[in-house]
Amino acid sequence: MGKIRVGLIGCGGRAGNHMSQLIQMEDVQVVAVADPIEGRRLAAAEKFGCENIYANGDELLDSAKGNVDALFICVEPTAHGNMELRAVELGIPFLVEKPMSLDLEYAEKVALEAEKKGLITAVGFQDRYQDLTDIIKKDLPNHKPGGLVYGAWVGGIPGVWWWQKKSCCGGQLVEQNIHLLDELRYLFGEPLSIYATCSEGIVKAGEGCSEEYKNDDHSTAVIRFENNVTATLVSGCYIRRGVGTRPRCGLYITLEDIIYDYRLRNNLIIETVEETRDIPRKADQTFTQDRAFIDAVATGNRGLIRSDYTDALKSLKLAFAANESMESGKVIYFK
Repeated sequence: MGKIRVGLIGCGGRAGNHMSQLIQMEDVQVVAVADPIEGRRLAAAEKFGCENIYANGDELLDSAKGNVDALFICVEPTAHGNMELRAVELGIPFLVEKPMSLDLEYAEKVALEAEKKGLITAVGFQDRYQDLTDIIKKDLPNHKPGGLVYGAWVGGIPGVWWWQKKSCCGGQLVEQNIHLLDELRYLFGEPLSIYATCSEGIVKAGEGCSEEYKNDDHSTAVIRFENNVTATLVSGCYIRRGVGTRPRCGLYITLEDIIYDYRLRNNLIIETVEETRDIPRKADQTFTQDRAFIDAVATGNRGLIRSDYTDALKSLKLAFAANESMESGKVIYFK
């Protein structure tokens, strides 16, 4: 097989990370780009010497059959339309950024149709591909299970308008901290239950944010897993820029005989009775993720994908269960 011909739908912030990785891969050629903002699509096209430039994903998909081997879909949560279903119908493998939809019914249909076709899919849960995550996952079975996990993603408000409205992004847990929610599933398996609360009123609309700001300022989710593991995952976006240092984000896993202190995409501190080790991240997880997807497309080996659409849907459902709990005040049980 020659170079993998890639189409990019969405050329904004997160897509920029993918472009930085793809341009390093000699066996990849970006042949088509699409974005509603002219400057972004033209800049992406120039970066790759691409002549197929479109104003939206539907236009790109109209001409994708036979011309594109794989898609990277990096659009805001409410802008997906039916592009994933169209990709499935065309038989084109795709990697889609999280959250892959705010419509669970639609996401379930995409997962079902992709499975029927045996199509290679991937969702951008990049932390699964980290060398630091590999260390934890490989070492966990060597220790007695059971204990508490503290997780956090606390900081300020991203500048994009749609993030600042829960109706457009699903809230911080769905749009951002779903990364750590997914990592908890990856490490500890499927949850037994989730209970969540949220708070508004710290952030004032128009003060350091959009006039239309309407989102949770912070939330806390308590998730029970098998083997006596309980995780508390907090999300917060109320800290103003320039106030102190960036709060610690990541996972703090406390078992009977070991502590894993995972500092988000930076380093991992492992503490036991015998020693303390501080291990820096050595590889860019987006490159590892994108490389796995391209290799899967090239070889047909779906086993290279650590988070396909069907598995990622479970993390999305868990995040929406947290939202349901916030609204109802009830524990949501899964088993």
